[in-house]
Amino acid sequence: MSSIEIKSAGAPIVDDLNRAFSTFKEANDERLAQIETRMSADVVTEEKLARIDQALDETKSRLDRLALDLARPRIGGAAPEEHGAREHKSAFNHYMRSGEAGGLKALEAKAMSGASGPDGGYLVPVPAEREILRRLAKLSPIRAIASVREISTQTLRRAYSTTGPAAGWVAETDARPQTANQQIADMTFPAMELYAMPAATQALLDDSVVDIEQWIADEVQVAFSEQEGAAFVSGDGVNKPKGFLSYTTVADTSWSWGNIGYVATGVSGAFPATNPSDVLFNLVYALRAGYRQNGKWVMGRRTQSLIRQFKTTTGDYIWAPPENANGLASLINFPIVEAEDMPDPGANSLSIAFGDFERGYIVVDRVGIRVLRDPYSAKPYVLFYTTKRVGGGVQNFEAIKLLKLGVS
Repeated sequence: MSSIEIKSAGAPIVDDLNRAFSTFKEANDERLAQIETRMSADVVTEEKLARIDQALDETKSRLDRLALDLARPRIGGAAPEEHGAREHKSAFNHYMRSGEAGGLKALEAKAMSGASGPDGGYLVPVPAEREILRRLAKLSPIRAIASVREISTQTLRRAYSTTGPAAGWVAETDARPQTANQQIADMTFPAMELYAMPAATQALLDDSVVDIEQWIADEVQVAFSEQEGAAFVSGDGVNKPKGFLSYTTVADTSWSWGNIGYVATGVSGAFPATNPSDVLFNLVYALRAGYRQNGKWVMGRRTQSLIRQFKTTTGDYIWAPPENANGLASLINFPIVEAEDMPDPGANSLSIAFGDFERGYIVVDRVGIRVLRDPYSAKPYVLFYTTKRVGGGVQNFEAIKLLKLGVS
């Protein structure tokens, strides 16, 4: 399907989503009216609302898949390659199909590469590596909104001012008084090894029509994105990135550097029965204005399903569907990023995050994705042990706030 066909196909899906949400609002208004007059909603109305809500999720999923297809060009459509890149691509292709590694050994020895070899695999060509990373940015929700840095060493080390820059105003000829001492945090973000092991038949590898680089990208993208998505949210930092939910959390009124602040709903496992949307507004304004301008919501599907029912005191729904195939649903006019690794609503769950994730969370990619061909472990299939090194963690503790479904 061409990009023009995909874009035109997105319009009816957006229309379907808008129609479904209009029906959802009517059913929810009916449910609220029943509660107001009878103190409880009709079972038929509740079931109808649940069906419409499920249809909304399914339509949004169709839109997400379409957006991903739209952003997935063929690797072969890249710009003309330099001679060295073409040579590497040819040698890599030969290794993947037949296991002959002589060409890659010579090339990587000439490049003085210490990151690969017979035991650790061989580096994939640069266009394939870029394509895998680009696809991950589409599939991995936190990577898509975080700051991403490439490094050539094992660890990214940064110094960050926890008190803001030391500065002051002076006239041209005035003496420069000493400003308050800066408080500097030394932060390290090590890159951990992430792997996937796609399998292929020899018949597939013998087929000259099959684009091997494209096949590798297709096979590893989902495995990598699922592992990354879970780690960036709740990883414990042991042999994996540290997720933003794994840091110490404190009530926002007691926030200090090194902790993530939260706003409590005041009800265990739920939102307040009256004006539940107020706590979401409180969360938005818990974030400083400089971060709020680029604020994004992060939550799972079940949480999003719950807040679709919320209104402001003027009766307006605070959730809105995306406006186009590449768009995001919004909540209080801030975009929603759906991350299924966020906790479902429950007692004291941290089910919603809001913040400027580009400034708050950093993803570290070590340059080089490696592939080791293994034709022995799963005969008659050929396994391709594919590894990349990635790390992550919170780099600015002011830029992310959480909503806790708890009393305090």
